[in-house]
Amino acid sequence: MFSTVRDFLNLIRFSHTVFALPFALLSAVLAWRETPFRVWDLLGILLCMVFARSAAMAFNRIVDRKIDAENPRTAGRHLPAGILSVRAVTLFTLLSAGGFIASTLFFLPNRWPFILSVPVLLFLLGYSYAKRFTSWCHYWLSAALMLSPIAAWVAVTGEVGVVPLLLAGIVFFWVGGFDIIYACQDVDFDRERRLNSIPVRWGVPAALRIAALSHLGTVVCLFALWQFAKLGTLFLVGIVIVTLLLAYEHWLVRPDDLTRVNIAFFQVNAAISIGLLLVAVMDIWLMK
Repeated sequence: MFSTVRDFLNLIRFSHTVFALPFALLSAVLAWRETPFRVWDLLGILLCMVFARSAAMAFNRIVDRKIDAENPRTAGRHLPAGILSVRAVTLFTLLSAGGFIASTLFFLPNRWPFILSVPVLLFLLGYSYAKRFTSWCHYWLSAALMLSPIAAWVAVTGEVGVVPLLLAGIVFFWVGGFDIIYACQDVDFDRERRLNSIPVRWGVPAALRIAALSHLGTVVCLFALWQFAKLGTLFLVGIVIVTLLLAYEHWLVRPDDLTRVNIAFFQVNAAISIGLLLVAVMDIWLMK
């Protein structure tokens, strides 16, 4: 049983939850400065994030299983390799989707999370088809993840404000940029299979420049958040560090050398998301 659980966690890359979850929690922390803290809200955010991402990732593995089987880089994934069955992953997807919708009930009497749960879930699942018809599929993914800070804010406050929209902008440009970098390693395969991506359409050098511009947008949104959320010096220092980490990420990956994409993809970006949350929480605590 432990082995099966581990297989499902590996299937959905559970460790990659660190990309969006810290921004949802940061949004909630900023909202709690003006809205009373409820432990049910915190529990609801954690469960919704885990279930929503699990459903979206499992669905993506089902939709892409034939493509993954043909790609040497992904042929060892659980469905192409026969480690898990399509039936089992489909059931896991349905249970995760149900868990996500049910978890929105933790936010009652705020009904907006429950009302919006199905549209949000459909948008998340829709990403799996994006590369079949648009080169801008990377920004469908980033738009899906940028919903996390907006959703957390709505769940806590029942409304939308400038702060969660700025957090959403940070996630949108940040995820879009690093997903473009990640897609560069599959450019030849995607071109052969007529799949769409920015590297396929404009080539790897241009794609890396677009990713750099996207990450510049991340930095701009970070500075705007610092201003509008009235955060302190510690968060400003965090912004500078994030800027340096993004620059390091682009230094790691070059058009003629994509061997360090995975380092840039996971290690650097995990440090950015978790680091920003910790710095913001410490900054808010020191300003009290």
